[in-house]
This record gives sequence, C-alpha cells and structure tokens, in this order.
Amino acid sequence: MANHLFTEGMTANEEAAPDLLSLRTLFVNVCFIGEPGSRAWVLVDTGMTGFTDSIISLAEKRFTGPPIAIVLTHGHFDHVGSVIELVQHWGAPVYAHPLELPYLTGMKDYQKPDPGVGGGLLSGISFLYPNDAIDLDDRIAPLPQDGSVPGAPGWKWLHTPGHTPGHVSLFHERRRLLVAGDAFITVKQEAALTVILQEKEISQKKEIHGPPAYFTTDWQAAQRSVAMLAGLKPEIAVTGHGHSMHGMELRNQLERLAADFERIAVPKQGRYV
Repeated sequence: MANHLFTEGMTANEEAAPDLLSLRTLFVNVCFIGEPGSRAWVLVDTGMTGFTDSIISLAEKRFTGPPIAIVLTHGHFDHVGSVIELVQHWGAPVYAHPLELPYLTGMKDYQKPDPGVGGGLLSGISFLYPNDAIDLDDRIAPLPQDGSVPGAPGWKWLHTPGHTPGHVSLFHERRRLLVAGDAFITVKQEAALTVILQEKEISQKKEIHGPPAYFTTDWQAAQRSVAMLAGLKPEIAVTGHGHSMHGMELRNQLERLAADFERIAVPKQGRYV
C-alpha cells in the first residue's frame, strides 16, 4: 500500500510480556495490549505519520478483530501520526486525559518545541517538529474517571503530567506492567544516532532518561510523575521511545532517576526550564 516503501525497514517488534507487544515506528513505540488471538485488545498510541499500514498489518496477524479502543498517552505528533487513518479504518473510539483533549480536538496547539535544551541533533532540529493540534472531533472521549482503561481489564490509567498537561501512563497493578508513554524513556531522545539505531542504552550505560527535553514544558510536574511511577515498583516497563526494561534493573534505574531527576533529566538551559 501507499506507506510500504516509506516504512520498509523502519519498524521492529518487541514482546515485553505475552499480552504486551510494542511496535517501533521509526523512533516511537506503539503498544498492543491483549492476548494473541483475542478479539479484546487495546492500541496505545499510533506512532508517526506513514505507519498506518504497518500497525494494521501487525494487528491483523496478532488479533481477530479491531481494537476495543485506542488510548493516547498524549497528543504529540509522533504519538498521534496515524490515529485519524486508524479510526477511519477500524471505527474504534479514542480516549485521552481531559487535559489533553484541547490538543486533540483542534482547540489548542502545543507550546513550541525548544531546540535550546541541547543534547544532540534531534533536539537541535526540533523547531521543525509539528506542534499544532489535530482534530478528532467526536471520535475522542475522556478516559473514565474511575481510572479504568476501556477494553483492558486489570489496567488503570495514571495522570503523569509534565511532558504534556494531560499525559497518562497505564499500569497493571497485579502484574506490575507499566506503559509509561514519555513520562520517562530508555533512549536519549535528543541524540539522533541512538534514536535511529534504537540502541538499548539501559543495558549499555545503565541509564534511564527523563522525558524528551525539547517537548517537555513543566519539569516540576515531570519530576513528580517519575517519582510516582518509581513508587509503583514496576516489573516491566515499555516506554514511548527505546526498548522495554525489566526487573531490578528497571526499578533501580527508575528510583535513581526519581532521586536525582534535576541532574539527570532537566536541561541546564531552555525556554521551559
């Protein structure tokens, strides 16, 4: 189909748990929550523009029907790039935090990304990244107030603001599975080489990273969100960028980030610091 040549070689799958699969779309992850062969599953985020076919193809191989819901951790361009086409294809409802809805219904643009934070090429060219709202109109609704995730029993959504006002992460308490979104990530998102190659910095440098700096506008809220997620003591985490992380390595590094957030995550300069 139209996207095939563009996406060839730019996707990769990683099964973090039997019912938790991530698909890398260039440099951002899309998550599939649900047992293989099931009709009851949920898509978390929709990746970059141009990857609709890749997402649909994997979904058709893994499940026996369309998703019950599409949940957006937030509305940045690299997480909602395929959402309109997927909604048109599947007819699935979309959910996000109420504070994120203005950016997803055409009412409000995000603040501009800040190339002044430094850290690498992707940060330096971030002034080119779209910050305008998309408009899902009546196809999107606020996540349930009780914290449940439509179509994903046992999962709860957690408000983890900082990277954006309405950013959410998803957590399965009994199994301690975490879909973090961009609350923290496992690749240095500002540096082009590590992002494109998706080197697993966690295993190489023993380092977790804070949210992508060029798009984060509230660092105090971001720090509180990381501290909350560290307190959950997750067993497995899938983040918006980079590879999944497991066990004590995950918990130790997440606790380290929470304890030393300002030094590790907050840029020394920038518009929102």
